[in-house]
Amino acid sequence: MKKTYGIEVDCAACANKMETAAKKTEGVKDCTVNFMMQRMIVEFQDNADRNAVMENVRKNCKRVESDCEVFIQ
Repeated sequence: MKKTYGIEVDCAACANKMETAAKKTEGVKDCTVNFMMQRMIVEFQDNADRNAVMENVRKNCKRVESDCEVFIQ
């Protein structure tokens, strides 16, 4: 399953760091960050708890880019 999230990030290099961090998160099958659209599209592994995975994605993104935001609905 894929889901789109809003993000707030200041530069394309930071967006790439966020994408890499998200892809390394357990429960994430794939992730694409679009800097221009300020969007993150996350594809979850089967049977993954989306809310728990996204909390970990947010934490991992904050580790690589402390002033970024991932808006979890």
